[in-house]
Amino acid sequence: MGGGNGKRRWRISFHRPSSSSSSSDTKLEPKQPPKEFLCPISGTFMSDPVVVASGHTFERVAVQVCRDLNFSPSLEDGSRPDFSTVISNLAIRSTISSWCKNSGTELPRAPEYGSVVSVVRESMASQKDLPDLRVSERELLRAVSDNPPVIFSHAATEFLGPRVNHFDSGSSEESVIVVPSPGTPLHLTTRPACYSSSSSSSATVESEFQNPNGPISEEEDKLVSKMKSSEIFEQEEAVISLRSITRNRENTRISLCTPRLLDALRPLIVSRYTAVQVNAVASLVNLSLEKSNKVKIVRLKFVPHLIDVLKGGSDEAQEHAAGALFSLALNEDNRMAIGALGAFQPLMYGLRSESERTRNDSALALYNLTLVPSNRVKLVRLGAIPSLLAMFKSGKLRSRVLLILCNLAACTEGQSAMLDGDAVECLVSLLKGRELDSESTRENCVAALYALSHGSLRFRAVAKEARVMEVLKEVEERGTERAREKARRIMQKLRAGGEDGEDGNGLSFDLDSDSGGLNMNWFRGRNGNGANSTGF
Repeated sequence: MGGGNGKRRWRISFHRPSSSSSSSDTKLEPKQPPKEFLCPISGTFMSDPVVVASGHTFERVAVQVCRDLNFSPSLEDGSRPDFSTVISNLAIRSTISSWCKNSGTELPRAPEYGSVVSVVRESMASQKDLPDLRVSERELLRAVSDNPPVIFSHAATEFLGPRVNHFDSGSSEESVIVVPSPGTPLHLTTRPACYSSSSSSSATVESEFQNPNGPISEEEDKLVSKMKSSEIFEQEEAVISLRSITRNRENTRISLCTPRLLDALRPLIVSRYTAVQVNAVASLVNLSLEKSNKVKIVRLKFVPHLIDVLKGGSDEAQEHAAGALFSLALNEDNRMAIGALGAFQPLMYGLRSESERTRNDSALALYNLTLVPSNRVKLVRLGAIPSLLAMFKSGKLRSRVLLILCNLAACTEGQSAMLDGDAVECLVSLLKGRELDSESTRENCVAALYALSHGSLRFRAVAKEARVMEVLKEVEERGTERAREKARRIMQKLRAGGEDGEDGNGLSFDLDSDSGGLNMNWFRGRNGNGANSTGF
């Protein structure tokens, strides 16, 4: 799409109909779709047209990309669309379907997210909006569009002895508090111990990547040399050493996280030698504990390898891969890239792992990833909600699965899928039956009901059938202060019989450790007090 010159480049995507006739000498060329069937943003033949608040119609993926990038393009008539509301345009979709049938053209397919990112970025550049993007985000988007996941196979043939330290889930309970203010979920009020107290800037990260040939320490030189060796024994020796020296030394984790060392470490993440792979992934987790390292690791394309380890690595390597993705997802600049690179299905699979640590860290990674609105929609469309509800009902990872469900209930698609899956009846049943293990989990059940009550025309009828009022009255009498507040607000809505004008995208989640909320000290400190981050 052109910028200020008023011209437009259309990228038209359609498919030739197959022909069973070989007797005709004339080949029928596919018809060009009418201009109104083309997305003004991506230029593609729309497969899932949606109408936005300003009345314009676009391809759904294109709208999502623009929302993710906080970009409103200038259209041909000079106007800018309003993406605050997105509704399926069934009329245009039906018209496109009829046109395809009558013209003998295959129905259009949804464009790839990464390809639309590239088109939108070109448009942003032409409209001189690209410099407003943070450097790290701009690079992450380029990595998403240019580097699809790589799949390797693994052979689990070697094993190491017991590890000294592990990810630990902690003993405190999680609590999600839903507040009716607009916007995306708030940051965690309690930061995990792996966060460094020192701040880092995108400019600092960018300068390191622009100057990879800076001074190299003797320690780094020795490690890099061994990791690049053709001798497997030397590779193993190097990653065991790296894992050891980054376990407790914060300064070492920062000083060794250089482009040189990361480039040498990356291929070892997918080594077919289990001892090498396990220690390489554990070393990466240790490096990722520092806040200043998280974006570097994602930008140097480790995420596809971690995803592959989750799919086919040894049990111990999978534990570390899930922990690494959780650690990297704590940084908000990484979440969209991790979701776009295909982490959701492997992490959902990780929820059913035989390893408790893999299950816990997969759940925490999913929770952090679903703090991003676009990631919520992706996870819902993968059919995750029925699986999550089944796990919630069975009691497996109940408190953490509930955190993910609360995030998903904040988007329209998630809310609809949860109502379809009888989430209201499930939550009410658990509140009635007193099967929940803590007050904070009971509080989160009320918070989930509160999230489902926003902007849903179906909730009132479903709530009445599930006898929600009865359990909410009990919560109002005996629950915690926050649970009572949410219960009162839900009952007010049900008694009023109308909607408050809010929608599922207007919810926020405030995790407050001072009120019995989420304590994110997931990394076990060596001395047990959580004062310093300790790796593996």
